[in-house]
Amino acid sequence: MAKKQRNTRPTFKRNVAQSTQNLGKIPIWGWFAGIAVLAVLLVAGLFYLGLQGAAIANSGIEGVEIFADPGQGHQSGDLTYTQDAPVGGVHNPEWLHCGIYNEPVRLENVIHSMEHGAVWIAYQPDLPGGQVETLRNLVRAEQSRQGERLIVLAPKLDLEDPIVATAWRVQLRLNDASDERLLQFVQRYQRGPFTPELGANCTFGGVGEPLS
Repeated sequence: MAKKQRNTRPTFKRNVAQSTQNLGKIPIWGWFAGIAVLAVLLVAGLFYLGLQGAAIANSGIEGVEIFADPGQGHQSGDLTYTQDAPVGGVHNPEWLHCGIYNEPVRLENVIHSMEHGAVWIAYQPDLPGGQVETLRNLVRAEQSRQGERLIVLAPKLDLEDPIVATAWRVQLRLNDASDERLLQFVQRYQRGPFTPELGANCTFGGVGEPLS
C-alpha cells in the first residue's frame, strides 16, 4: 500500500506568516541603522566615482584644478561671475569664435565656446610681448595640428595670475608662457572629459572676429 504523501503546504504558509510577523518585530532602531548603512554606502560610492573622474580628468598635469559642475544655461545680456576666469556657468546664447584676440573678450560668450569644447587662455594685459607671442605661436601650432580652431586667446583685465588656461570645469594658472604644462593642458582639455556639448563648432555661427 503506497504511503500517503504528507501535505506540507500548511506548514509553508505558517512559516511565511511567522517570517512576516518577525519582520514586524524588528525594533525601529534597526530600521534606522539599516537606512544609515545604505546612506553611507551610497555616499562612499559617489565619492569614489568622483575621485575616479577627477583622476581621469587630471591626467597627471600638476596644478590643474577641477571644479564642481557649475551648471549651464543661456541668458542674454551682461552677467555676473564670481571667478576672474569662470570655468562654466550660465552664459549668452552666442558663442565666441575661437582664435586669437588682441582685446579682452566677453565672458558671457567665451564660456559658451568652452561649452563647445574650447580652451580659453587668458593673460594679463601687461604680460611681456615675448610671452604673448609664445602664446600666439602655441595657438597657431594647435590650430594647424587640429585642422580647426579650438582655443580662445585674449588678454583679460583684473586677471589674478599672469596666465590662466580654462576649459569647462578645469583650470591651470601659470606664471610663464613657456611652461610645458600649458601645452599639455590645451591638448588634454580641448573637447575634454567635461565638455557638455561635444561636437559643437567654435568657428562659425557665433560672434567675434579673431585675428587672421
